[in-house]
Amino acid sequence: MAENGKKLHIAVFPWLAFGHMIPYLELSKLIAQKGHKISFISTPRNIDRLPKLPSNLTPFFNFVKLPMPHVEKLPENAEATIDLPYEQVKYLKLAQDALEESMAKFLEDSDIDFILFDFTSYWVPSIASKFNIPSGYFSIFIAAFLGFTGPVPGLNNDYEIRMTPEEYTVTPKWVPFETTVAFKFFEVSRIFEASMKGEEENIADIIRYYISVENCDFLLVRSCSEFEPEWLKVVGDIHRKPVLPVGQLPTTPYEDDSTKIDAWREIKLWLDKQEKGKVIYVAFGSEAKPSQNELTELSLGLELSGLPFFWVLRTKRGESDDELIQLPEGFEERTKGRGIVCTSWAPQLKILSHDSVGGFLTHSGWSSVVEAIQFEKSLVLLTFLADQGINARLLEEKEMAYSIPRNDQDGSFTRDSVAESLNLVLVKKEGFIYREKIKEMKDLFCDKERQNNYVENFLSFLQNYEKIKA
Repeated sequence: MAENGKKLHIAVFPWLAFGHMIPYLELSKLIAQKGHKISFISTPRNIDRLPKLPSNLTPFFNFVKLPMPHVEKLPENAEATIDLPYEQVKYLKLAQDALEESMAKFLEDSDIDFILFDFTSYWVPSIASKFNIPSGYFSIFIAAFLGFTGPVPGLNNDYEIRMTPEEYTVTPKWVPFETTVAFKFFEVSRIFEASMKGEEENIADIIRYYISVENCDFLLVRSCSEFEPEWLKVVGDIHRKPVLPVGQLPTTPYEDDSTKIDAWREIKLWLDKQEKGKVIYVAFGSEAKPSQNELTELSLGLELSGLPFFWVLRTKRGESDDELIQLPEGFEERTKGRGIVCTSWAPQLKILSHDSVGGFLTHSGWSSVVEAIQFEKSLVLLTFLADQGINARLLEEKEMAYSIPRNDQDGSFTRDSVAESLNLVLVKKEGFIYREKIKEMKDLFCDKERQNNYVENFLSFLQNYEKIKA
């Protein structure tokens, strides 16, 4: 085991979703910059699709391709959530579970000091402990989400499992302060079956999470103590094990390939012609796909707003997605010149860094939030899945973002509320607070020295792990 100053070999194993793989890669890059070795474990197609590392870091990385197991009903070539409609993601979890044996073989044959894993692969700690490798659950979810999810029911406490979606719409008993952080009914009902109950032979996400935090040796959180100190304390209190914030992990540079450089050139030409701070960038991450009704109201709302927009739209998730959604008839002709709808890859960081972009209409996935703050773009939120509702409530509570008004029960919204929300946040006097708050937060989220201190602190914890444990 590592003494202080010794170079470590750390394995990382994120969930098969790019919204998880990228933060894992960002943390890995920061660790590698300190001269430690990283074994980044995923499946072949995912590793081939990761952004290319800067050449100075490649010597510290070992990319481990575990062959994708065959799982009935999982479409061929589907190795990440981006390749699948939402209702087929459960088969991807089963496929990741089937990597247990090849993971054990890899750990047995390597000189790993620690392994960082994601909540989906709850079985990692038990394998790692066989080879005396301490494991850390690295949560890409913020502390508010972990605090809201709460302690393992019945483990040294009298908390019961929440059985209904309604129980997730109020502050839980173990949170000792006033807060508006909770799900809206429509947010939790969309994820309740898969995440809270489990379906077919798949284990529910919340159970995977509980087993992960119960069995890991320490917990890492994508957060910083200056941003959500009270939630980090809740997480530490309920799990009674070391909880280490690792900073907000703003995206750092990768190597661009030529096709991406060409795509950016076209987009930049259009952005250069727009008025400064008036373009709304619209993107809902790699997972979220709006329903046809949501798409229609969104489109007509963007049209009504009168603002220029650049919209990265996912019309399908993977080859097996047969539910095609379509823009309203005549929409693209009517907004020609003022708006662009891009259905292929777009360079999000480069677009957000452009002066003509003033705001970001996003699903409130945390990586997108951090990127908006990185480039001081005000936030308009429209949640779809997973942790997004909790992220949105925390951002609203801190007056860092504005959510498009919706029906709490079914999540419906109107084109008028889309247009009004965009104009409020980007243009109107009443939205000034949202434009200002983002600028104030930039230092907290993106300061290199602060981020470096979090990584140093974590590495020092690992290097002194034996002493700390004793």
